[in-house]
Amino acid sequence: MSVRTNADKIVCVSVMGQIASPSFPGLPAQPYSLDSQGRPYLMPAYGGIVYNVSVGDTAYGWLADNVHPGVSIMLKDDTGNRGLNILACVGNAAIVMTGDAKGTRGVVTGKSGRFSEHVIIHFEKAAREKMAIGDKIVIRSQGVGMDLLDHPNVMLKSCSPELLDSLEVTTGSDGRLNVPCVAVVPPHLLGAGAGLTSEGGSLHIQSTDKEALKEAGLENLRLGDVVALADYDSSWNHGYLRGAVGIGVVGQGDSPRNGYGPGVTLIMTSASGGINPVVSPGVNLRDVFSLNN
Repeated sequence: MSVRTNADKIVCVSVMGQIASPSFPGLPAQPYSLDSQGRPYLMPAYGGIVYNVSVGDTAYGWLADNVHPGVSIMLKDDTGNRGLNILACVGNAAIVMTGDAKGTRGVVTGKSGRFSEHVIIHFEKAAREKMAIGDKIVIRSQGVGMDLLDHPNVMLKSCSPELLDSLEVTTGSDGRLNVPCVAVVPPHLLGAGAGLTSEGGSLHIQSTDKEALKEAGLENLRLGDVVALADYDSSWNHGYLRGAVGIGVVGQGDSPRNGYGPGVTLIMTSASGGINPVVSPGVNLRDVFSLNN
């Protein structure tokens, strides 16, 4: 690694989920939702096996509501699912344990939050064709508890040792942690997820205002892109704080709803500005982990 960590001390433990069936929350007027103009719509949402959307594809334009690229897993047991959602880290290896795709390996690429609370895993498209709802997938969870020894003002969240190493983070001459990312998200564009836990789930980039997205250089985001979050502290829960900086991965696609958009899975945060986002093109999990479609 380019920075010193306590990775040799953290535990590698199994967590498991099953491929989740697409579902709709039991809210009034379901299965319909309302878009930002008040129009009802019915689209595929989170869950299931998504055959034609993968990490590296655009985060916008899909006829879906926060589509999860690849495969989504969860447990019906609430406490077990909470453990899965918290302990699984971006970059962890996943292994199919049952069904026709048994033995296939994938990589955790994100998490979704309230109403679904899934872990999102990339598998090659050919493997997805062999999978079925209910297949069991084990994740070799490692990352929770990892610290940066020379950066005590930076907290890691849902970040595996493999991801930290592959991102090639470095310590700058000013002592801050240099982290490559494709863009910086201004705080006024961060919506759903604020106030909720930063140990799992997601924080959404609001995408109703297309001009604001363009001004921030966010109009071409791809699933799997690494982005910085300006003036946002996620040390304990997500919330606005001037000078704070977060880093996350775009794990979910766009949404027609107000307050929603591409969902970001947090991987690190600093309340005191200990992170220096280094904007560089092409910082995407597809390239970081050499993922194949």
